[in-house]
Amino acid sequence: MPDLSALRVDPSSTRGKILSKVDPDSFKWAIPIMRSGYAGRGLVYLAVAGLSLWSVAQGGEAQSTGEAFDQLSGGWGSILIGLIVAGLVSYALWRTIDCIWDLEAYGTDTKGIIARGGMLVTGLLHLGIAFLAASSLGAVASGSGSGGSGTQTVLSAILASPGGRAVLAVAGAVTFAAGIYYFHKAYTRSYRDALAANPVTRDFELVLRFGVAAQGAIVCIIGGLLMAAGLRSDTSGAGGLGAVFDWLQSQSYGTILVGALCVGLLGFAVFCFVNAIYRVVPKAAGDDVQTLSAADAS
Repeated sequence: MPDLSALRVDPSSTRGKILSKVDPDSFKWAIPIMRSGYAGRGLVYLAVAGLSLWSVAQGGEAQSTGEAFDQLSGGWGSILIGLIVAGLVSYALWRTIDCIWDLEAYGTDTKGIIARGGMLVTGLLHLGIAFLAASSLGAVASGSGSGGSGTQTVLSAILASPGGRAVLAVAGAVTFAAGIYYFHKAYTRSYRDALAANPVTRDFELVLRFGVAAQGAIVCIIGGLLMAAGLRSDTSGAGGLGAVFDWLQSQSYGTILVGALCVGLLGFAVFCFVNAIYRVVPKAAGDDVQTLSAADAS
């Protein structure tokens, strides 16, 4: 049984009751999958933010995820793409495992089901990014680019379907709410509940907080653009990270805003790497692990 006080879990809560019946050694096998998954996720943000920041500094434009993969493909960059693909597939697998075995001990009540369902959605989204990364290798070899046309094709198809405008608006609202959750996570520092207490997690806390807030800004803007696409019946301005950069660039001081967001994404990459090494999985946590929030509360 995990040390519930070291995880800052109330023994009488749903999570506490679940964890009281768990042998942490039974779930140690999931830890390597989690580590490689978060590392792959971190590589994506490191690549996109790094290339975008370099491009903006040279007077160019920030890169979308697909454009960044296209730029990396070939030579040593292809090795990095391969690592990203492997990591993102691991992340998708980790979220699926996390959901099925309930490794975070959310339970089966309404709140728990929603949280575990969100894991599956997140896993599928990252599996899609893995496919985008893998396809960029073949696309560059054939002289084409992955770019962002795939996202526009999907959004246009949704808009053209019955009730498409409503679907986009609702999807945008849900996405915007997810962005607010990231801001709440940064404000309350609740991410500390899942990180082991040590000098690294303490020293990087400001970077972690800034990175989570930057991710919240991105998700909120994506959600807002999706809602606008549904309301206006026009998907031209909606999309993923590339659409976010385009929207920011069109605002006053756009270049500064894009640059600041890229720096924030580098912070989120650090957040992912720190999670890869120091994330605490409740059902696999032994007595020698204490979360950052529990350590500060003691």
